[in-house]
Amino acid sequence: MQARYVRTSHLSQSNERQILKQNIGEKIYIDKVSGVIPFESRPQAKALLKDITDLGITFLTVDSICRLGRNTLNVISTISELHRLGVTIKVENLGLESMMNGKESPTFKLISSVMANLAEMERNTLRERQLEGIAIRKAKKLYTGREKGTTESRDAVLAKYPKVIFYLKKSTPPTLEEIGVLCGCSKNTVQKVKKLYFEKEVVNC
Repeated sequence: MQARYVRTSHLSQSNERQILKQNIGEKIYIDKVSGVIPFESRPQAKALLKDITDLGITFLTVDSICRLGRNTLNVISTISELHRLGVTIKVENLGLESMMNGKESPTFKLISSVMANLAEMERNTLRERQLEGIAIRKAKKLYTGREKGTTESRDAVLAKYPKVIFYLKKSTPPTLEEIGVLCGCSKNTVQKVKKLYFEKEVVNC
């Protein structure tokens, strides 16, 4: 049985390009979560790992290597776990399969590691440029972001996380960690929103 894993980082991002590549007979799994969430903690990735055992999935296709993880260590760890489960991975933008005749392809191992490293370096470079841009804007007194050490109002925080509140309000809400995965934020952020939201509810009563 074959499967396809699709991931985008934000709810606003389109995954149509990845979905349109689905082949006949492929079972598709779609996550909209940040890549910083480990593969095994993502809702649909967890379902995929379960179905590998339950349904006998032996072949997984992804659009690019970064769909499997945010950093090199996570990518390698995910690939190793999928191989342990007997799954061959195809990375479409590389045109490579991870296993050949039941053995790990050395070419795939080398290139996937290099690509994961490059992707991680690119993200780090972008982050550094963002910080440099912020520093320049601060120097010119043009920066409007929140200064480190300052606090946001309760309403401002709650307004930033409507999806977290949506899950918290359910009659049987997911765990804080699960809400974090679903909403692409940390467990600590969910805890903060929960505390502020229910404090507000008490005040309003």
